[in-house]
This record gives sequence, C-alpha cells and structure tokens, in this order.
Amino acid sequence: MERRAFGKTGLEVSVLGFGGSEIGFGDVAQPIIERLLNSAIDAGLNVVDTAECYGDGEDKIGRAISHRRDEFLLFTKCGHSSGFAEPDWDPAMLAKSIDRSLQRLRVDYVDLVQLHSCDESLLRQGDVIDVLRRAREGGKTRFIGYSGDRNNARYAVECGAFDALQTSVNIADQEAIELTLPLARDKGMGIIAKRPVANVAWISEPPVGSYPRTYWERLQELRYDFLQSETQKAVSIALSFTLGQPGICTAIVGTQNPDRWRQNAKSIASGALAAEEVAAIRDRWKEVARPDWVGCG
Repeated sequence: MERRAFGKTGLEVSVLGFGGSEIGFGDVAQPIIERLLNSAIDAGLNVVDTAECYGDGEDKIGRAISHRRDEFLLFTKCGHSSGFAEPDWDPAMLAKSIDRSLQRLRVDYVDLVQLHSCDESLLRQGDVIDVLRRAREGGKTRFIGYSGDRNNARYAVECGAFDALQTSVNIADQEAIELTLPLARDKGMGIIAKRPVANVAWISEPPVGSYPRTYWERLQELRYDFLQSETQKAVSIALSFTLGQPGICTAIVGTQNPDRWRQNAKSIASGALAAEEVAAIRDRWKEVARPDWVGCG
C-alpha cells in the first residue's frame, strides 16, 4: 500500500485509511470489527479515524486493535457533547471528551485530535483551539486538526493553528479542490479526504436528509459515464479521482464489510487516473454544479 507524507508532520500515511462512523453507528458484532481492522492493518493500512460522536465506535476500535498501537496512526475528533452535561463546543466539555476518547480507545495518546466541524465564529474566539493545544502540550495528542467544509474549513486553514485538515472531496463534492486544498497544501498541512467515494450514492436512492441523498441528487444531474460501469470499477475511478487531487494524503473509507478495504486497495493498485479522465470529471462538475453544491459539513 502506497504511503504519502502527511504534510509537515513527519508522519507517513497509507493512501487509504479507515473511517469509523459506519461501525460506530451500525450493529456490527465485535468479532467482525476485529477481523476487519486487523486484516486491513495486516494489508498495509495505517490510518484509523473515528470521533467521539460515532456511537460506540471508539470503544469498538479500542477493543479490536489497541494491542497493535505501534502499527497504526490513530485519529479522533471532538466537539459534540455526546453524553456530557455541557453543550457542544464548551471548552471544559472538550477537555473531558478528549480524555474519554483516550479511555475508550485504550491508549495513552492519539496521533491527531480534530475539532469536529465547528463554525468560523467559534474558531475565531480561540477557546476551542486552546483546548487542543493544551492536549498536545500534555502529550494526549501529537498533532491537532480541523474536520469540516466550506468557509469554516477555509478559516481553519488560514488561521495557521492546525497541523491537518479533514474535508469532503469526491466526484459529487468538489468545492474544496479550489477553496481549501491549495492553501492547506501551501501551508504544509496533512490533508485527509472524507467521503472519498461519495458514499457510493449512485447505487441506490438513499434516505431523504442524509449525506448520501445529497450526493445521489447531484449525481443524477452529473451523469458521469463511468458510473454505468460495474460497481467496483466505478468505485475505483471515483476513489482514484479523489486521491489524485494535489495535496490529498489519505482518503478514509468507512465500511462494515471485512473484505471491502482489501477490495478498495486492489482497485487503486493499478495507479493514478489518466490526466484526461481527471479533467473530464472536473469539466463535467464545472459545467453542471450549481452555486449551492457546497461541501456537506
């Protein structure tokens, strides 16, 4: 599995990482999670990303792979109260949330703590950033980052406080390609692409109000020719498009299927998309996308 430098952090990350939302929110048996994560690490994955609000995802991950702590990089997020008495973004709650994440994950530190989609006004106040800085100074995390989209993410990059940016980049969500990626790359930030295959939303019509639904509706208008291919080929093109964007270090893909990560790794093993294929997807987006087709948060 190819690895890339994670900005100026000195870390090297596998181009495919694991996103923990699906196992956190899904009814997945612990033995399946253990098989999924351990087999992925065995095959070369070294990025595991989760969050305090992904149900019991942190605990499941901790039980599955904390004994292999030296073999992978562990990222989590904070911001949502998720069981605490204090409101979202309260600084005292954030500090407690980071401590709880370490307990759930069964580790002494994580490699990256990210603020989870807070808005620009909160970032400008500085209190929430200070909590992450103190966590870094206290050895609870090696680096700090921001996870989000749109102008909130743009400010997070501009302010210079963060080592990493996690943002939505895919065939149905391309705002970041011009809004945030170039500046984040210039600042030497590690860049994580979330939702890199647009939740495979072209397969079936998702529920109203969901992230996949937004992508499904956009893809009905974009009508990329390659989406008519068999599913794994279409996933391969979509994933290669995301990974081909300058500055992207790793793309995190969530799944409940123990075999899916290996399939995705195999699908990109043949290398990058041809420049003309990337250009065709970008040109189609610029032709069809409306002004309100912004990042999904």
